[in-house]
Amino acid sequence: MLGSGSLSFELIRSLVERLPVMVCPRWVETKAQPIAIEDLVAYLLAALDLDPGEGRTVEIGGADQVTYGDLMREYAAQRGLRRWLIPVPVLTPRLSSLWLGLTTPVYARVGRKLIEGVRNPTVVRDDSARRLFPSIAPMGLKRAIERALANEDEEFAATRWSDALSSAGTTPGGYGGLRVGARLVDSRAVKVAATTARAFAPIRRIGGRSGWYYANFLWRLRGFVDLLVGGVGVRRGRRHPELLAVGDALDFWRVEAFEPDRRLRLAAEMKLPGRAWLEFEVRECEGGATIRQTAEFDPSGLAGLLYWYGVYPLHLLVFRGMLREIAARAAR
Repeated sequence: MLGSGSLSFELIRSLVERLPVMVCPRWVETKAQPIAIEDLVAYLLAALDLDPGEGRTVEIGGADQVTYGDLMREYAAQRGLRRWLIPVPVLTPRLSSLWLGLTTPVYARVGRKLIEGVRNPTVVRDDSARRLFPSIAPMGLKRAIERALANEDEEFAATRWSDALSSAGTTPGGYGGLRVGARLVDSRAVKVAATTARAFAPIRRIGGRSGWYYANFLWRLRGFVDLLVGGVGVRRGRRHPELLAVGDALDFWRVEAFEPDRRLRLAAEMKLPGRAWLEFEVRECEGGATIRQTAEFDPSGLAGLLYWYGVYPLHLLVFRGMLREIAARAAR
């Protein structure tokens, strides 16, 4: 099944994201017919309308019959990663499962059971699903992976970290923040004795001539480095010192979501080995307001992971200082 959070999808994702070169046993070329989670749900809902009677087994699958190698290559292509798959004649399920335990979040025992299953072809051999559910046209491999990645983006864009995380003002997850699926999240909060409008005011004015409130020389240096590698740098500034709207450029960010006195979400447009977002959210609480600042990073392969963990001490310094200064300005 292809969908964010499914065991098979997370296994493929972990292997492709972390390993530029993969030594692949013969089972990687086993045929499968992966089905998108949306199509699986459509079949289950349609099955409710069938006449009750004797139980039956219906084989369902996606539109394409592919190998597990094809799955990895398609995922890599959509993520913009170059990967090399090197076939080897012998790699036992036990050795494969131990390797998965080292390189992916899948436990070795679970990986072994999974591999024992994927050694056998899993393709649709009868057309009963087509006859019983003629209105359902399962999507192919490319579209299924596109939908899985798009659904993740939508879920993350809608996430309210003030609901998902503690408001104690600490960074969850230890060094590097919190790992959520493939993404890395650094979130922290502070309480201020101010209304939500006053707490949001410095957030609304951030960037451009107002700067980023802390270590502005580091922000300018980051912009200069971005220019050197062909990025936009910080020369764009912002359209208006007070007003923001979705779609506005803000230095090397783009406004992705804006709710006055409540939420600002920025998508990075600098050159990065991955995708990044910076979000601010203000909520009313007893005695004032809580300001939450969240940095999200979707690393692209091993280079993205090395980048995030390598610069994390600097990010920690800047993010802490920036939130502290925003709170101070809100209190004033």
